[in-house]
Amino acid sequence: MSEPTYDRYQSFCGIECDKKADELIGRLKSQLAELASEHPWRSYFEQKFAEQQKHHQDNLYYIGSQVNALYSYFEEIDDEEGIELLSFIEEQCC
Repeated sequence: MSEPTYDRYQSFCGIECDKKADELIGRLKSQLAELASEHPWRSYFEQKFAEQQKHHQDNLYYIGSQVNALYSYFEEIDDEEGIELLSFIEEQCC
């Protein structure tokens, strides 16, 4: 059985954008926790998480604001699953 096709221009129903955004952010945070505290990516994303908290933004907004940096990060660490999830979110939810 094939996976259902959704069209964000008709409705976001069934796409689960918030769930996928939370999944990506969880993945990112657990990877960042493995990096040294002075690592440039860790510092960068932690600063952006602080801004996210300050402005009460959700994870989907955060991803949309950081899409290029996120692609660069996932490509640098060769995380194909992260890239695929980010690509899905960018194409279907942003």
